[in-house]
Amino acid sequence: GFGGFWGSRLSLGLPVQLISSVEPRSLQLTQVDERIYEEFRGTFRDLRVDVLDPEELKSEPAKAKWRPFCLRFEGLVEDFNFGTLLRLDCRREYTEENCILGE
Repeated sequence: GFGGFWGSRLSLGLPVQLISSVEPRSLQLTQVDERIYEEFRGTFRDLRVDVLDPEELKSEPAKAKWRPFCLRFEGLVEDFNFGTLLRLDCRREYTEENCILGE
């Protein structure tokens, strides 16, 4: 889990506020966002992104797909292999129960 991480909510507050204040369609985090999205949808065609299943992210078969996907962006995206805080249900807030640390 990430209980220690969650104990320090200040580290979460600012990024969530920034991302939440921008219309998602206009948010650009890297110069290759479109490419990442297109390759993501091509690789993970059946993955529901509105409500995530942790098993689809953390199982050994899932990791076998995620690792090569992330490695495609080595040299293109700084910190391409860092963990990411993900909401399991996009309609709910960022809470400990509704988040998973994708690594």
